[in-house]
Amino acid sequence: MRLHSLNPGTGARRRRKRLGCGESSGKGKTCGKGHKGQKSRSGASIRPGFEGGQMPLIRQLPKRGFNNAQFRTEYAIVNVGTLESHFENGDSVNETALRDQGLVKGRWDGIKILGDGELTKKLSVEAEKVSGSAREKIENAGGSVCIVASSDHSAFASKDSSPGKEEAVAEVPAESVASGEGTEEVEAADTPLEEESDTEEEAKE
Repeated sequence: MRLHSLNPGTGARRRRKRLGCGESSGKGKTCGKGHKGQKSRSGASIRPGFEGGQMPLIRQLPKRGFNNAQFRTEYAIVNVGTLESHFENGDSVNETALRDQGLVKGRWDGIKILGDGELTKKLSVEAEKVSGSAREKIENAGGSVCIVASSDHSAFASKDSSPGKEEAVAEVPAESVASGEGTEEVEAADTPLEEESDTEEEAKE
């Protein structure tokens, strides 16, 4: 096989539909768009779900209950057969190793190992989820399975950790507290207030 002998697959390249070439061509006159109406105009496009102005079906149906689709936990799926073809005997399999091999891409809540395929190599597998058949095949091959906790993938920082909301707290070293240095300053600051209150009471009398 040479470059000049390569041909596209059957049906991969189709001829462009030629419009307006007379009625006998089958695509003349209205060119397949029919007579009048919004869809016959040039540049016409109707968004999905639009029903001509009447109440759409999605708005007619009642919505009840809670849908957890937005908060569901999604795992990247890797089979033991894939580990067999991408790792050597004695390798450690974790998220970093799987991403280096290109087996896991994008953002996931964890990794789940499934038991599709055969495994003959001794591997140390670390993942958030491992199926029963996958665990059996890994251990029968002499490997080990370690269940790790799901890593935190939260996209938003907590409000308490936002800058500008933390109050500065002056800490007094333990040595100064033991020697009484910090307490002397507090007592010195309190004494003028006590003297002023005594003078006010004498003036009232």
